[in-house]
Amino acid sequence: MPNAHRRIFTPDFIVTLRGLIGIHQSIYPQTPPQGIYFEALVGEAFRRIERPVTTIEPGGRNQPRHDLLVENTRISLKTETGDNTKPEQITITKLCTTEREPWEAGVLLRRVMEHLSRYDVVLMFRAVWEPHVIHYQLVEIPVQKLRLIGTVSLEPTGHRRGRQSLGSDVIEQGEKIFRVHFDASDGKCSVRGLGIRHCVLLEAWDVRR
Repeated sequence: MPNAHRRIFTPDFIVTLRGLIGIHQSIYPQTPPQGIYFEALVGEAFRRIERPVTTIEPGGRNQPRHDLLVENTRISLKTETGDNTKPEQITITKLCTTEREPWEAGVLLRRVMEHLSRYDVVLMFRAVWEPHVIHYQLVEIPVQKLRLIGTVSLEPTGHRRGRQSLGSDVIEQGEKIFRVHFDASDGKCSVRGLGIRHCVLLEAWDVRR
């Protein structure tokens, strides 16, 4: 969905969400909001802005679908707040979980593409830790970039016995933009090394620790 952030992630929404994150941070200074807590803050931000046509519907709990439906836009929410978060490279540790069998490249790619068809936009909240400051980022990850996963040829990776993990670099116009990895141990599909410059940085700010 082109330019979804311009219609959904408006300046008033971003300001409101940043304020709610600030309230959370004032109470839990060492624990950035994750999971259902970040989802709750995003939903509350949408409810507080004065947009009469805004409708908000939460996604199903523990179901492979969008997290929020806002004005017919299906939003997936992600967080990356661990100690190893890098300022310029995004990791999505669980883009989705695939079924364990059959563990075949074509099947796994089809499952990821089916998952990506269930939402229109990804909003990620990130926390980059420095000795005396936390760098916060709100990032829109274009779904069309993630859909390039469907173009790759997966290859075995690692030294695990038995069923092997699979992975591939994802290339756009001759440039590697991230790596996709299917972990044989838990069936998770992850995205590694996605450059911020391939996404939309909606907001960035620092908070002293």
